Amino acid sequence: MKVPRDINASELIKFLDRCGYVVIRQTGSHIRLAKTIDGKEHAVTVPNHKPIKIGTLNSIAKDICLANNHDINEFYSQL
Repeated sequence: MKVPRDINASELIKFLDRCGYVVIRQTGSHIRLAKTIDGKEHAVTVPNHKPIKIGTLNSIAKDICLANNHDINEFYSQL
């Protein structure tokens, strides 16, 4: 599946909120989210940009899918 090219930070953060991630802090234009998975905290940083660059979005998606044992194509279809 193709990486969406028009996703902004607020849309991605709302999606990650539905997945169980919680905003823990913001430093400048970067927002840090975290989720506890099997007793370990998994954190991801989302830049507050409109739109998020394709490579950055793909990197965030791969990291989340690896930590949560999800398929990246399913991640993009739900986003």
